[in-house]
Amino acid sequence: MSTAIKGIILDVDGVLIGNKKGFNWPDPHPQVIEILRNLRERGIIVSLCTGKGTFAIKNIVEKAHLNNLHIGDGGAIVVDFLNNTVIQKHVIEPSLANQVIDLFQKENTYVELYTLDGYYVQKNSVGHITQKHLAILYKEPTLVDSLSEAAKTLEIVKIMPIAKNEEDKQRLISLFAPYKEKLSFQWGVHPTALPLQFGLVTHQNISKKGAALTISNTTGISLANMLGVGDGMTDWQFIELCGFKGAMGNSSLELIDLVKKGKNYFVGGDVNSNGLLDILRHFKLI
Repeated sequence: MSTAIKGIILDVDGVLIGNKKGFNWPDPHPQVIEILRNLRERGIIVSLCTGKGTFAIKNIVEKAHLNNLHIGDGGAIVVDFLNNTVIQKHVIEPSLANQVIDLFQKENTYVELYTLDGYYVQKNSVGHITQKHLAILYKEPTLVDSLSEAAKTLEIVKIMPIAKNEEDKQRLISLFAPYKEKLSFQWGVHPTALPLQFGLVTHQNISKKGAALTISNTTGISLANMLGVGDGMTDWQFIELCGFKGAMGNSSLELIDLVKKGKNYFVGGDVNSNGLLDILRHFKLI
């Protein structure tokens, strides 16, 4: 085992979860779960990091018994599920949330709202996107008559406009321009939902980078002694900070190029062939 690596930060979709039904979808492969559990039992921090609703990774955390901090909602949440401890929760101010909700809805954009424990969908917008996202989140949404009204009383950590494709994503980015100094706007994808693009509107300056720093500061483990693994450019936010870097074979070419510029790096196989294990073997963690 590598004695230098004390912690691991792992993206979820495209790293643990792929699109091979019964193999790594809807749950990670059992071998991957078992190895993560063993790593944690040996004292290595294994933190999951996702842009999805934080609640959507709880099942993996419980199966692998990862009793440490995890990152959800693109960095808006840092939580230890098993010890029932929330370290960080950045809530969007209600009036600002309402403005953004109205902005997207007026342009006929499908929108979801997220709290720490669940997500909300407006009744008159329920459709095929709702069903496709349900399969990813493993949780039924709460249906409301009005997202704007719901946002007045909920602690909203993320607003999620969903673009139909890459072209529609660019439309939403342009639409959001007046708010780019007030809120963060990131993007994510899921291998089973393409060409849909998932927008992550969160509190100002929220990122996976900031959440990774929170984990380091809270645990006392230097990021120089952590391995970061991802498959998309938003994952570079935390991978860049880590002393050891990994990219999946299915990663974007941009991410692979960035990872290869470092010293301690490895590019593993595809998520659908459990490529994460290639990375863990390279660093002598298994």
